[in-house]
Amino acid sequence: MTDKVTFPQLGNYNIAFEYIFNYGMGLEYVKPPKMTDKTLEIGSKYSPDSVCVPFKFMLGNYIESIEKGAKILVSVGGVCILGYYGELHEQIIRDLGYNVRFVNFAQSRFAKPSSWYDKFKALNPDMSLVKIGEVLPIAIKMIEYIDIAEDYLRSNLGFEVEEGSFDKIFDNYLEGMRNVKNRKELKQHHKKYMKLFEEVKVNKPQNPLKVAIVGEYYTIMQPFSNHFMEKWLVNKGIEVKRWMNLTNSIIDRPEKEVKKHINNYAKYDMGATSMYTIGTALKCAKKGYDGIIHIKSAGCMPEIDTMTVLQNISKDYKIPILYISFDSQTSDIGLETRLEAFYDMIMMRKEKII
Repeated sequence: MTDKVTFPQLGNYNIAFEYIFNYGMGLEYVKPPKMTDKTLEIGSKYSPDSVCVPFKFMLGNYIESIEKGAKILVSVGGVCILGYYGELHEQIIRDLGYNVRFVNFAQSRFAKPSSWYDKFKALNPDMSLVKIGEVLPIAIKMIEYIDIAEDYLRSNLGFEVEEGSFDKIFDNYLEGMRNVKNRKELKQHHKKYMKLFEEVKVNKPQNPLKVAIVGEYYTIMQPFSNHFMEKWLVNKGIEVKRWMNLTNSIIDRPEKEVKKHINNYAKYDMGATSMYTIGTALKCAKKGYDGIIHIKSAGCMPEIDTMTVLQNISKDYKIPILYISFDSQTSDIGLETRLEAFYDMIMMRKEKII
């Protein structure tokens, strides 16, 4: 009987994780249920009150996946307190009486390759490193393709002539990606659907409102945790720029270039996503974007540190910045009120400039 494994939901990237587990490790991947208020309710119930909301979402995700049959839970590390999440998640889940295995990649070190090998073997002792070597490049390319498609949608979704056209194609794009078996099929699949995206009729003004979203890793990339903010913005006819994704921050990771770019505003890396938050904000300010929205989970220290720097960028480039913190009590109504006010402001400002 094949062991069932899960990994917390993160945007649409679980398609790539599913490919790794199913085809690379010989495990059955349990797709976490679609995130709902129940996910957050479960996570909040068993989490420390003061912990940031991504911790609660991930814990709720784990418990819902266990109830779907998952027996192996996978956790990853990070450059902030994310690196400590795995051990605390494991302790809470064990205290709740669940009989599962936890494989925590936060305990692996790049300087010690054997530590990664040990974790892979902990997932499946019979796993083939040759097979992993074949599968990983395909999974990475899946991530890159998903990011390319999502970037295209953020730029064009708000201007489609027939409402729902892009969403329908994108849903089919993601579902079809689950069926590809090799790199050739993946490339053909992506090329086919990018052509379909480009064939969708759009009525995009020459100079649309442009808003950049910057901030904390998880809250940006998990739509439910930011109350589907990008969807709200594009429905207002706004072209959205969101640099933070796995391709940019993990696969390519232009660390040296970003450090050089932000040198006049921040000489030291303040941790986690802070450097890239500042870099994206500065780049978009220089390009004349109409506004920037900075989002984070409540209490995220690296992102709190960036706020003073962002204020300086806002002052120097005369660009408005909206700061939003999310916790388990954030309401749709309160958030929408703030977004509406921000939208009205940048719209009136643009009309005045034009």
